[in-house]
Amino acid sequence: MFPYDAQLQAALQPLPQTIPGVLETMQAIDTICADGDGLKWFNWLYLRVTQTVEDRVTSSSFADPAWMAALDVQFAGLYFQAAQSLLSGGSQPGCWAALFAVRNQPRLARIQFAFAGMNAHINHDLPLAVVSTCKAFGATPQHGTAQYNDYTSINATLSSLIGVAKSTLRLRLLGDDLPAISTLDDTLAAWSITAAREAAWNNAELLNHVEAVPQLADGFMDTLDGLTSVVGKTLLVPLS
Repeated sequence: MFPYDAQLQAALQPLPQTIPGVLETMQAIDTICADGDGLKWFNWLYLRVTQTVEDRVTSSSFADPAWMAALDVQFAGLYFQAAQSLLSGGSQPGCWAALFAVRNQPRLARIQFAFAGMNAHINHDLPLAVVSTCKAFGATPQHGTAQYNDYTSINATLSSLIGVAKSTLRLRLLGDDLPAISTLDDTLAAWSITAAREAAWNNAELLNHVEAVPQLADGFMDTLDGLTSVVGKTLLVPLS
């Protein structure tokens, strides 16, 4: 779709194993992508979220910083894998495909791509990342644990980053102004990263229970992808 897509694919390999590695990959994506590429604006927001997590891990302000660091790397890896596959013509969850299918549409707003990416990544990918990270640490995704408390402790900070994005990215892809009032404002106002992350944790607990039965786990994730795809397509409706 863009002449630099092969360069993007190269930047996504191999998958990073540390938060500094994740940040390096995101910075490479930011450098490669043109302003008219919707992927740039989801990555722009996610880069700032990851920098916030790294600051908290480095300052040891989490009860279990190693778990939070591992979750961050696992989580980012799912984004990189989805991008890799879609850039090479492979199949990926519909929620990611919805974003990549329109990443060159100038009528869309930068904030639409940022939110559509967060929708796909949090609602679909985050439960997978929580379950896999808990497994690696011999833990169980459960409310009231140190891991859950660390997970929710950054909600206020993430909400503030979303607030900044809403004002900074309220432009069309190529930088043109949006209408003073649009239906997009109602959509953005209704979206809460705190609620989305809580739902993701709840889904991680459910996924952890059904994983022993592959058919149930696959069906659960297919349903989750379907619901997330609907939200993503709604977020990416062109503005008049």
